[in-house]
Amino acid sequence: MKSTKTWNQQVVKQENKALVLETIIANSQISRADIATSTGLNKGTVSSLVKELLDEQLINEVGPGKSSGGRRPVMLLFNELSGYSIGVDLGVNYILGVLTDLRGNICQEKKTNISDLTYEEILEELFAIIDTLIKSAPSSPYGIVGIGVGVPGIVNKDQKILLAPNLNWKSIDLKSELENKYNLPIVVENEANAGAYGEKNFGVGKHNDNIIYVSVGIGIGVGLILNGELYRGNNGFSGEFGHMAIEADGAKCSCGSNGCWELYASEKSLLFNAQRSDLKETLDGELSLETIMKLAESGNDTAQQLFNRIGKYLGVGINNIINIFNPEQVIIGNQMAEAAQWLEPSMMEWIEEQSLWFSRKDLTIDFSGLQTHSTALGVAAFSAENFISSKVFQENNKYAL
Repeated sequence: MKSTKTWNQQVVKQENKALVLETIIANSQISRADIATSTGLNKGTVSSLVKELLDEQLINEVGPGKSSGGRRPVMLLFNELSGYSIGVDLGVNYILGVLTDLRGNICQEKKTNISDLTYEEILEELFAIIDTLIKSAPSSPYGIVGIGVGVPGIVNKDQKILLAPNLNWKSIDLKSELENKYNLPIVVENEANAGAYGEKNFGVGKHNDNIIYVSVGIGIGVGLILNGELYRGNNGFSGEFGHMAIEADGAKCSCGSNGCWELYASEKSLLFNAQRSDLKETLDGELSLETIMKLAESGNDTAQQLFNRIGKYLGVGINNIINIFNPEQVIIGNQMAEAAQWLEPSMMEWIEEQSLWFSRKDLTIDFSGLQTHSTALGVAAFSAENFISSKVFQENNKYAL
């Protein structure tokens, strides 16, 4: 058994190694001397830890930098191509998969539309996308380091899906299915949580620490970044605002409750109202978000009014969230973000008229530029971080890129 002193020394070394790597990741190029200055570690410790990271191929040496008097220093940079991560957004009516390097740059992506499939059929489509992305990965020291999947449902701390009402899933252990097939580290996360994390790391949320991410697709999910950290709640169930009641005597939701927000402000609501309008007579094919957007672009008043209605109800729910959390930023993402130009006016009108003025102070409301990629990038980042953590720590602690 290791002595307490030896164990403590090992912990300190791991923490120092993480600090050195974090410093290299945060800088495009940096010298050993500058790492020592930045971290407060002595030069000998930095040199020893840098050697380990070079041996593990997590960092590279590049050409000499500028001299401040004396020999030009050898510069170091993070080797984001030492491995690749796969992130999948498993939506209700689509599956989007991305292959990223360890810094989150997308190298390949594949998307397929789905409709009313069984669990087994969805698994087949999911496997096909993952298989394609694995085959497309360039050669690297560590290959595929992990797979992350974001799902539109309630995921517990063991990463089991307790309920995904829009997929008709209950008590699903997708994580084990994927581990058994691919023999790789797997992350299963609520899609809105992953989307919030994707926006914080790669999207319009980079510069804020208190963010509400509203994922608007067939359903509505909310991811919370509080004080710079993803907030999952006591048992991992935070953010189920899509099932917040906004109509006391409203329609029955697939979750079992009545008057849920997603019945009035989601893609599902848009399509339901479109079916009852005169749009069906305008189109030869099936009504979809894409076809309704095309009609709105062409100036069709009915299509624009349908989006206007969704925007108003988005404002109703977002107003409640603003008054509860007083965030710095609200980000609207997922497929409906593509209709921002028709959603935003009525949404902002409601928020400006109904929210408390002091809750709106210093608040920004943005539509995601990542759109449907927020979730896939978020879960890919979780897998990349877990891999880096496993290389730095003996335990599987989270390590933020």
